[in-house]
Amino acid sequence: MSRSWLPGLVSRAREVLLAGVRPDDVVPSPNIWHWPELYEVENRAQDADGEIWRVLAERCEWTGLDVLDLGCGDGFHLPRFAETARSVLGVEPHQPLVRRARQRVANLSSVEVMVGAAQRIPLPDACVDVVHARTAYFFGPGCEPGLAEADRVLRPGGVLAIVDLDGGSAPYGDWLRADLPKYDPAKIEQFFADEGFDSRDAVTTWRFEDRASLEAVLRIEFSAPVARKAIASVTGLSFPVGYRVRSRRKPSGLVHSDG
Repeated sequence: MSRSWLPGLVSRAREVLLAGVRPDDVVPSPNIWHWPELYEVENRAQDADGEIWRVLAERCEWTGLDVLDLGCGDGFHLPRFAETARSVLGVEPHQPLVRRARQRVANLSSVEVMVGAAQRIPLPDACVDVVHARTAYFFGPGCEPGLAEADRVLRPGGVLAIVDLDGGSAPYGDWLRADLPKYDPAKIEQFFADEGFDSRDAVTTWRFEDRASLEAVLRIEFSAPVARKAIASVTGLSFPVGYRVRSRRKPSGLVHSDG
């Protein structure tokens, strides 16, 4: 797969960065920033049956298109997009994760990774067809700057796809709300509905190779008391986790009213 289109985009993006845009107000991730190796274990356990990928493919097919993975972390999902996309660009604010992502995709000619933040994407206008963000930044009210930026870099007809945990789905949602008592799944659903998103359920299975890995992952995701309860409640090496796959398509032309 050729990356002949990609260097021009990256060159223009670097011009934006040199103009002074920096991810200087990013909220640190409580898990992958501190335990990237363990988060790799978590990524490999998540969505063991590919349900999120199935729903995503229904909502925003990316074959032959240009994809931006926003908040790509250490690039875990970049190779999957690169299997069929024309080009893939990962944007991540945390420099150590950018380095890990670049190592992961070093042999993939259609993939590039850059430093950047959701609220200031280091790309020119209307340059990608799909913006994908998975459990990163877009958590409800307050993410409007990132929504506006995603719309800016999308071409007409392009899709913003946001994959987020379903805080109302047991058991993971119960553990999440126990640690975040102000977290209101209904409020978040209403926010995205008001913003014009179509949201679909994706009920997945997290499946681990051994019990030690399962317990270690739960300990980096939750406070100690909640992690202990979660570990005690899980038997075996897997448990269900609900997600919401949200998508919004950028208008492809002028919208005419009947008035």
